[in-house]
Amino acid sequence: MKIEKFHEMLEEIQRERHIQKEALLEAIQAALILAVKKLFKPEEEIEARISESGEFGVFKKLPDGEEKDVTPKDFGRLAAQTAKQVIIQRIREAEKEEIYEEIARKQGEIINGIVQRREYGGYLVNLGRLEIVLPAAEMIPGEILKDREHVKLYLVEVKKTGKTPLVIISRAHPGLIRKLFEMEVPEIKEGILEIKAIVREPGRRSKVAVFSHDKNIGAVGTCVGHLGARIQNIVRELGPERVDIVEWSEDPVVFITHALSPAKVNSVEINEKAKAARVIVPEKELSLAIGKEGQNVRLAVKLTGWKIDIVSDAAATKETEGKPEAEKDDSTKENNNQ
Repeated sequence: MKIEKFHEMLEEIQRERHIQKEALLEAIQAALILAVKKLFKPEEEIEARISESGEFGVFKKLPDGEEKDVTPKDFGRLAAQTAKQVIIQRIREAEKEEIYEEIARKQGEIINGIVQRREYGGYLVNLGRLEIVLPAAEMIPGEILKDREHVKLYLVEVKKTGKTPLVIISRAHPGLIRKLFEMEVPEIKEGILEIKAIVREPGRRSKVAVFSHDKNIGAVGTCVGHLGARIQNIVRELGPERVDIVEWSEDPVVFITHALSPAKVNSVEINEKAKAARVIVPEKELSLAIGKEGQNVRLAVKLTGWKIDIVSDAAATKETEGKPEAEKDDSTKENNNQ
């Protein structure tokens, strides 16, 4: 018996789906054996065969070792159905593997999605060949997305977990900021500029520390772009979130000063052992340096890795006036050394 055009079908599947014919034949034969054994007694040694050309048969092992063709009359229909089921299953498995490999290559990158609908406290997003839920925990707080809206997402992680891959997407991850900068500022991908650190409070404010490896190219100005075009494109993707770009420096005094921008800083006293800094700012800059609910200084601490204590110049002067002369002299020496 023979399944018509079976060889051509195997060739097409191998060519279009990249599933090897040999693997398909083995799977079909194994399925046929399971199916055919139900038709015979348990003690009978039965074997089902199928060739690449589509020829198939059922054989019974005789006591003398020979085999007898015992193919049932209606086995052709069963064989064709079994082959079809196995092929469909293998194609689905191959498609899932292909989808996994395709999306796994994009891990750590920005991907584009289309919002399908609100779901489970988040949104169901279409990524092309896959639909994934963007959970509330990975959304920008306060952001409302519309059905069919195109959104940029950061692909945090892709894992194999049985039937479908586990895909974690985010709009709140700091990686989204990094990749948006790489997209808008070609000097970063070229290696002229380098993002040294990013800290983020999604939906509110981020700070990005950048460094230029070329003395003739300013790190902050290049990221901002002509008339602020580059940073505007980045912020447009983040809704109300503000992004501060600061210049990184290996000198902690300089870096801490930059990290507290836009506030102006008078001086920075550092304690290397405690990795702590005392920052003196003009009285009128104190609230700006600290930020609303302490946000500016909190982000500066995370960005630099230093503990930061901010005091106004007026408060610092009062402290100094209240000290004995010897302590004043030590304090002056410390400031001069910085």
